[in-house]
Amino acid sequence: MKFTLHATDPHSAARAGTLELAHGIVQTPIFMPVGTRASVKAVTPRELTEMNAQIILGNTYHLYLRPGTEVLYKAGGLHKFMNWMRPLLTDSGGYQVFSLSGLREMSEAGVMFKSHLDGSRHHFTPENVIETERFIGADVMMVLDECPPHDAGEDYIRNSNELTLRWAARCQAHAAKTPAHYGHAQTLFAITQGGTFEHLRSESTKRLAEMDFEGYAIGGLAVGEPAEAMYRMLEVSHPLLPATKPRYLMGVGTPENILNAIERGVDMFDCVMPTREGRNGRVYTRHGKMNLRSAVYAQDFRSVDEGFENYVCQNFSRAYLRHLFNVDEILALQLASQQNLSFYLWLTQNAREHILAGDFKTWKEEFLAGYNKGESA
Repeated sequence: MKFTLHATDPHSAARAGTLELAHGIVQTPIFMPVGTRASVKAVTPRELTEMNAQIILGNTYHLYLRPGTEVLYKAGGLHKFMNWMRPLLTDSGGYQVFSLSGLREMSEAGVMFKSHLDGSRHHFTPENVIETERFIGADVMMVLDECPPHDAGEDYIRNSNELTLRWAARCQAHAAKTPAHYGHAQTLFAITQGGTFEHLRSESTKRLAEMDFEGYAIGGLAVGEPAEAMYRMLEVSHPLLPATKPRYLMGVGTPENILNAIERGVDMFDCVMPTREGRNGRVYTRHGKMNLRSAVYAQDFRSVDEGFENYVCQNFSRAYLRHLFNVDEILALQLASQQNLSFYLWLTQNAREHILAGDFKTWKEEFLAGYNKGESA
């Protein structure tokens, strides 16, 4: 992996860089569509390529359960299995420590999960998570961490931090002595935690930076905390993270969240929001968010976002998409998901262009003023 920083906005911490990975080059800031179970919901790899998705995500926990490491290994890794030949990143299952809290038991050794599929028990340790990610073959692997709830107390967060740091060291050591399976390099990112306690967030970030990982994710900031608390933690993290390494804010978020995080020095993002909202009839445009199920669009034959150069806007009307949702056609889910992902990718690409031009902060403020003014239910 090689990360090159090309420019920083003169009026903020926003950065434009290039991340060189085994399966291609990623221009940052970048949004990464989420393909949890070897598929970005309702969107094909061909469509993702056409909208210039440069890197997508898979999830170690879900891929371990189905199809399993044996199938992935025989297929030649996740890239070949899903026919996606651009970069891939895999979460470690750390988010499931949070989201499946009722189905897991945590200890120093790792996490014992009760499968949400059939109740079978599976032990995830820092070491075997790395081994699973080797079988998956992602360009970027994440360490196993605990993602604590946003309302956890200070003592809990402190103890959780220490556990995550020990797990990170074990992941790093195991990755150093386990070879990749498919002939391409894999890189390992650490995950900072600390909740919204500034001193704990600082402690986590400093100690992980000392361990010299190849990249850093900022975790535990998409779990219900107020947006302003998230921004404050990014401001705490920015001066402590190595400037020469990529920064990934996990699980975030709305267009406004993303632009405000870019302003605070973040390079990489992922979120299920674009596809989830799309499947529910809500689409993002440069002029706000629209609910295409609304009757107001029944005879609205304008493009979803007039002048936006993507497949959906160039070929279909608001009335047609509303009709598809109204009659429960699968195509509605596909087209709305494509619209939202292409918008998110456009957003980060435009942010990059304005960072390179030196006017990101001005552009961001002007864009959000128009976007929020036009937002509808």
